[in-house]
Amino acid sequence: MRVPVQTSDWLAEAFETHRPHLRAVAYRMLGSASEAEDAVQDVWLDLSRADTRVIENLGKWLTTVVARVCLDMLRSRMSRREERYGLLPPETLARRAGEVDPAQEALMADSLGLAFMVLLDALTPAERVALVLHDIFELPFDEIAQIVGRTPAAARQLASRARRRVRGSSVNDVNPRYQRQVVEAFLAASRRGDFEGLLAVLDPDVVFRADAVAERAGAFRENRGASAVAKAFAGRARGAELALVDGVPGLVWAPGGRPQGVFRFTLARRKIVAIDVIGDPEHVRRMDLLLLEPADA
Repeated sequence: MRVPVQTSDWLAEAFETHRPHLRAVAYRMLGSASEAEDAVQDVWLDLSRADTRVIENLGKWLTTVVARVCLDMLRSRMSRREERYGLLPPETLARRAGEVDPAQEALMADSLGLAFMVLLDALTPAERVALVLHDIFELPFDEIAQIVGRTPAAARQLASRARRRVRGSSVNDVNPRYQRQVVEAFLAASRRGDFEGLLAVLDPDVVFRADAVAERAGAFRENRGASAVAKAFAGRARGAELALVDGVPGLVWAPGGRPQGVFRFTLARRKIVAIDVIGDPEHVRRMDLLLLEPADA
């Protein structure tokens, strides 16, 4: 059944019902909350100019458009040889394209995790689009093929190649005991203001990111590269405490015993490749946090 011609108010209302799903798709494609919002806004502009009489399935149409917008943004990013960060936990994750489930929209997509997002950055734009649309949002390959400009068989190969690259990655390939040692070394060096000690545990291309709440607090800013991150943390982690964060060694800032900030670490090649600060109270509340005694306590 085709979407009928309706008033602009109706069209805006229909779009808003799909916005959470579109934001989730765009976020998984781009790894940046701000860019995801830009992509969704572009989709709205396309819809407002489109002839809705030829749209048979609005949800499918919107998903296709947002995927194409994101693919263009990823290609542009690669051509400029710049990587944009701003990783935030997505507000929603709809399981199937065209399906908007309020219960799912209310959950953070922690099941895939920040480490998975780090892995996606290593894929080509077409590989990333194919993997995200098929493995996360379960789009069939004939639809993905139209988006990436390939045959269905080629789209399937893109996803398969991306899947092998992700599974073969060494992100978080260290055991929890060693990860705890690395996090403890990071915390100790930060407290001492030991710049060289921080460099010793940081990957040369380490990325430090903060969510919107932490950014607004003014205490954190995004940095990339071992030198910049080491300078940002030298002498600044005195209030942080070692903790298990959802079962993985990390840090918690809990003045007065109330967790207000969580530091999550992603390791690869036995170095810290990403540090993410979560300050959103609802997100922090849902985390499983357990304070740990230092190894030399």
